[in-house]
Amino acid sequence: MGNPCADFDGYRQFVVATLQQLKWLDGKEIERSERIQALQNFPVVEQQIREQEKAYCLKRAKDKEEAQRKLKEEESKGETGRIHTGSDGHRHVDISAPLPSSEESKDYIQAPEIQERQCKGKELDDREDDLEFWNKPSLYTPESRLETLRHMEKQRRDQERLSEKKKKVKPPRMLVTEDGRALNVNEPKLDFTLKDDEKRNQIVLDLAVYRYMDTSLIDVDVQPTYVRVMVKGKPFQLVLPAEVKPDSSFAKRSQTTGHLVVCMPKVGEVIIGCQQTSKPVKSTPDSSREQTSKRSQQMEKLEVDPSKRSIPDVANIVQEKTHMPRRVRPEPKIIPSEEDPNFEDNPEVPPLI
Repeated sequence: MGNPCADFDGYRQFVVATLQQLKWLDGKEIERSERIQALQNFPVVEQQIREQEKAYCLKRAKDKEEAQRKLKEEESKGETGRIHTGSDGHRHVDISAPLPSSEESKDYIQAPEIQERQCKGKELDDREDDLEFWNKPSLYTPESRLETLRHMEKQRRDQERLSEKKKKVKPPRMLVTEDGRALNVNEPKLDFTLKDDEKRNQIVLDLAVYRYMDTSLIDVDVQPTYVRVMVKGKPFQLVLPAEVKPDSSFAKRSQTTGHLVVCMPKVGEVIIGCQQTSKPVKSTPDSSREQTSKRSQQMEKLEVDPSKRSIPDVANIVQEKTHMPRRVRPEPKIIPSEEDPNFEDNPEVPPLI
């Protein structure tokens, strides 16, 4: 399909007679009667095919010459004028063209509105040329296909130029203000945690860096008041709550999660008590005098208000015993019940109260 020889008269008979092992041709089964008839007419069909082949070769040569002529005409049109576009897509200046005079040069300096109108007019012309090219009937030849590819390449270059003009240059990210104040920036949009380890007196930053990212793409910069991490060229900056020591700081990556951990010791030191081993010192009169003088110098005396004494007064804790008459409690008398004649009073049994 697509082969020019398929348009020749007697093409099917020639192929069937030449390729006798072929069973199907162009989606149609070759019958035995068709093959016998093709073999019988093969000498005549072969002569026709050879003549058509020679005519097609002459036609192809003319098409190539016509394509070369059109290509040269397009190149010559592109070279006319003072400023033209070369084959490499760049703009060149034609030195042979005369320079404009002082009055004519004023016409070159145009207002932005006029330039915008000209650009829009040029875009419309390009669109019309594009529609005309695609609507133009074309022969299915290698030259026409090359012409189509060149046209598409030209459109791509024009589109790239327009995109470069319209593309706005992104301003650089501001990390530090003019007065020297650092800003918090998270351009790579990574999760992080900042912990204050009071036990080790350090600040720990845990940055969730991509797990399989190479460590060579990470750059860590620790400053006394902030830390900056460049992840694939994108800055991550965080202001620290306290001043740290950049020289004593270190960074490491987790082998399981890939997170970046930056440990930054604080500037303020923590006093940790420790047991001091006392060594025996020989006591001399001079040393004892020095020790007593030091103790006397270190002693501090405070004046205490006698009315506000913290010592309890124990003078009135124990009171004198006074002899008071003791009241004697009368013993209750038990009267036997008259109703029970068998009741006997036993003196050994204590009375009921």
